[in-house]
Amino acid sequence: MKKWYEKAGDQGDIIVSTRIRLARNLRNCPFPCKLQKDGMLKVDAAVKDAVLNGNSAIAGEFDYIDMGSLTQTDAVSLVERHLVSPEFASDREGRGLLLMKDESVSIMINEEDHLRIQVMQQGLALDEAYQMADHLDTLLDERLKFAFDDRLGYLTQCPTNLGTGMRASLMLHLPALQDSGAMNRIAGNLSKLGMTIRGIYGEGTQPKGALYQLSNQVTLGLSEQAAISNLKDIALQLVAQERAARETLVKHVETQDAIGRSLGILLYAKLLNNDEFMKLISNVRLGISMGLIDHISYDQINTLMIEAQPATLMKHAGKNLSPSQRDQRRADLVHSQLTH
Repeated sequence: MKKWYEKAGDQGDIIVSTRIRLARNLRNCPFPCKLQKDGMLKVDAAVKDAVLNGNSAIAGEFDYIDMGSLTQTDAVSLVERHLVSPEFASDREGRGLLLMKDESVSIMINEEDHLRIQVMQQGLALDEAYQMADHLDTLLDERLKFAFDDRLGYLTQCPTNLGTGMRASLMLHLPALQDSGAMNRIAGNLSKLGMTIRGIYGEGTQPKGALYQLSNQVTLGLSEQAAISNLKDIALQLVAQERAARETLVKHVETQDAIGRSLGILLYAKLLNNDEFMKLISNVRLGISMGLIDHISYDQINTLMIEAQPATLMKHAGKNLSPSQRDQRRADLVHSQLTH
């Protein structure tokens, strides 16, 4: 069964993935910040029961993970695979995760809110991801009864999530716009439109490999459909700008040389640290989009961008690795995947 990140989707040269996340809380239950350990365990048990023992046909598609039982490596790997937030992985006691077997759906229990329902899809797939999230939301509301106010919408711990409680986001590969120095200007313009653009793992993180998260900021006074439509329109404008910038950038022999050298290093290096890998794989991804590399697919690149991350490398190795051992294992993985 292929994971979402092992496939390329619509607009896949630039839009790597789509995420829809819904914040929900149980009616007549204090927010997680006010819950003691026993209260968190009750919420965890109620959500787990609603998903795994419900009448839905998808109940059997989920596995339950007790976050408190995970090693630090396994928890960080979940962040690297974009299945949970960094904060959720750092403080794990009393928290649970319901994870669909293909990793396209994850339900965080006792994060900032009682539930964070998250759907991931490859490429540009906002409507499809929202339909899945909305379906899960409806099924769970029937059993759990979410906190809702006729005027304010869904009630959330942070007021910025009031209303729809929805965050829609797209992961974009923007090497040409980054190279042109346009990202600060773009970020400023987006904030005026109720959008934000951040690093690869969301709020407070930096972009790696020219990967950015574009997401909606406004959740109150705007329907889910309107928010998704706005995000899609703005994303397609950025896609057009990036493609135009790439056409200019790739004409430079220095860019063509950097792409060729990047592929050469990835194919033959014996050691690759993560920062170097992300920069090189970004260049190769750009080369594929511009027709300079024709024997490597986006599927291979997207998979490597996840599986070569430090904790995920160690998870697959089944043991802790020193930085040098990780660098060697990463180089071996990249070589085997790109020559496969």
